Amino acid sequence: MTAENEKQLDTEQAQIKAERHKARQQKVKAGVDAKIAAAQEEKGILLVLTGNGKGKSTSGFGTVARAVGHGKKAAVVQFIKGTWECGERNLLEGAGVAFHVMGTGFTWETQDREKDTAAALVAWDAAEALLQDESIDCVMLDELTYMVSYHYLDVERVLTALKNRPPMQHVIITGRACHRAIIELADTVSEVQPIKHAFEAGIKAQPGFDY
Repeated sequence: MTAENEKQLDTEQAQIKAERHKARQQKVKAGVDAKIAAAQEEKGILLVLTGNGKGKSTSGFGTVARAVGHGKKAAVVQFIKGTWECGERNLLEGAGVAFHVMGTGFTWETQDREKDTAAALVAWDAAEALLQDESIDCVMLDELTYMVSYHYLDVERVLTALKNRPPMQHVIITGRACHRAIIELADTVSEVQPIKHAFEAGIKAQPGFDY
């Protein structure tokens, strides 16, 4: 085979590959277009970010920032957080996002069930008020799952508030081991799984990256 024939063969094979790729992508596009055409309902989304991996709250705050970027009104209730400064709070409060923080610190530090339960109920009162406020487009309930797991909050009370919120209000719930009833109610659930974590290798949590 001459060099010219080899070049022509290479060109033909490249064209065949290009046509096959185009056909595959056209099929993918048709599928995506069909899903977009079918998804016409507009409603407030209940998003659950759970699992043992790092990044659940970070993802939730990203969604809050997105809402604010579109001119939406958002609010955050934080459960079981340490007394460390929160970088997201520093940023988002300046953009008009209201924060309600449980403020007792991590439960493994307080070791006081009665105090933690009382603080959780106060924080949940703030959450319920937000979940009844039609002017709030997006509510983030950060680490709420622990409140239910530890029985500081009654799951039925939580479910009732979520079900009866304004129809167009989006809610983000973060935390490990989300209760099955909340998962069943949710519209979108993402589970973050750990592969590696710097902390397990002895690297301390650092401001500007971990909090």
